[in-house]
Amino acid sequence: MADFLGSILDQMEKPPSIGNEERKKAKAEKLKIEKLQQQEKEKLKHFRLKIQKVINDFIKDSKAQKYKFAPLDKVYRAVLHEVAEIAGLTSFSFGQDEVDRYVMVWKKFAPGDDELEAYRNGEAWDPEAAKALAEQKKMLADAEPDKPKTVTPHSDYHEKYAKLLGTTSAKDAAQITTANKSYGFVTSENKRDRRTIEQVMADTRAKKKIKTEGSNQENTTSTKTDSEKTDHDEEEQSSN
Repeated sequence: MADFLGSILDQMEKPPSIGNEERKKAKAEKLKIEKLQQQEKEKLKHFRLKIQKVINDFIKDSKAQKYKFAPLDKVYRAVLHEVAEIAGLTSFSFGQDEVDRYVMVWKKFAPGDDELEAYRNGEAWDPEAAKALAEQKKMLADAEPDKPKTVTPHSDYHEKYAKLLGTTSAKDAAQITTANKSYGFVTSENKRDRRTIEQVMADTRAKKKIKTEGSNQENTTSTKTDSEKTDHDEEEQSSN
């Protein structure tokens, strides 16, 4: 009986394993991606050849100074910029990304700031109108009277020291260098002895006088004491 059931099971078709199914799907997905990548490469190659022809025709046209391309995706704009750089042209992108961003190329000379600003703002560039506006600005500038220039002498010590020491320290440092009639370039606040020279000399003489008088008085007292001692000794000897 067991042999009979075993033979039946052997004859039945086994279900495919999960691993094999996953490998088949992954392989198919990989082939699909590689195919799309190859198609994109061919597309970019064809686009590059097309752009090269357009730029070559633009360079040969002596009357044309700039050329505006239709809006392109970021990848195609990068290819266009690369081709323009190889051809020695100047290129810029304008417009809103993923909406209407386009590339414009110029021959030889790069566009001015005013022209670039106009394109960035979505405005048309009119060189004649821009030239007239520039001349008008120049005339207005020339018509303005020349204003006398005010020359500020570099004698402000507060400003000088403020750059080095700060605002608070600058005032103190400036005070040190302020001229003073009595003490040259040292402020009277920095002098502990504020007496005049005459007062100092008078005080010095008074001190010397007091010192001399004190010394004389001390000598007189000492002599008097010695004399009194001698007289006392003589009186004691006489009594004996």
